[in-house]
Amino acid sequence: MSTPSQAPASVGPDADSRAWLAALAADGARGEAARVRLRELLLRAARFEIGRRRAGLPHLRGGDFDDLAQQSANDALLAILGKLDTFRGESRFTTWAYKFALLEAAVKLRRRAWQGREIPLESEHWATFADQGDSPAESAEGREVLGSIGQALETELSPHQREVLVAVALNGVPIDVLAERLGTTRGALYKTMHDARKKLRAHLGDAGLRFTDEAETAEATQ
Repeated sequence: MSTPSQAPASVGPDADSRAWLAALAADGARGEAARVRLRELLLRAARFEIGRRRAGLPHLRGGDFDDLAQQSANDALLAILGKLDTFRGESRFTTWAYKFALLEAAVKLRRRAWQGREIPLESEHWATFADQGDSPAESAEGREVLGSIGQALETELSPHQREVLVAVALNGVPIDVLAERLGTTRGALYKTMHDARKKLRAHLGDAGLRFTDEAETAEATQ
C-alpha cells in the first residue's frame, strides 16, 4: 500500500535569523542593541573587502580605508533596515546582511579610485584600439568586425548610448561610477547598454558579421 506523500517542508528563516529579525524590529534598548551588533558585523565585512582590494589603491592611507569601511557599514545598515521585509530565509540572515557591506565597500572603492579622474566618453581612440592585434595571425574578418563596430558607434547609436558604451565597455569605467557622474542609476545605464548592444548586433548581422560581447556578463557584476 502506498503511503500518502508528505507535504514539502516549509522554507523560511532559521531560528537565528528569526531572532535577528525580531530584535531589529524591536523598539527601545533591544532594537538599538541589535542594530549595534549588526553594524559591527557589517564593519568587519567592509574591512575585509577593503583589505582584499586595497592593493589597487596604493595612493590611499590607512585612515582613508577606515573611513571608507565606516561609511560602507553605515550605508549597508540603512539598506538592510529598509529591506528587512524582503528577507526570505534562503540563506542565514548574517550571510544575507554581509553581502550588503561587501557591495557597499566595493562600490565606494571604485568611486574613490575614479575620484578626480576624467571620465572618457568619446570613441575617438577606437581606430587605435581596432588596430591592436594579439598576433600577426589575426584574421581579416576580425579586423572587419572591429571596423564595422567603430562605424556603428558613430552612425547607429544615439550620443548617450555611444557615451555609455564607450565609457563602460571600451574605457573600463565602473558602471556605478558612471551612474554617479551622469546623475542616473545603474539600472538605467544597463538598459542603455542593452539597447546599444542590440543595435550593434543588428548592424553587424545585416553586414553578415557576428558580434560576441564577452564583457557584458563581467560588467553586470560591477
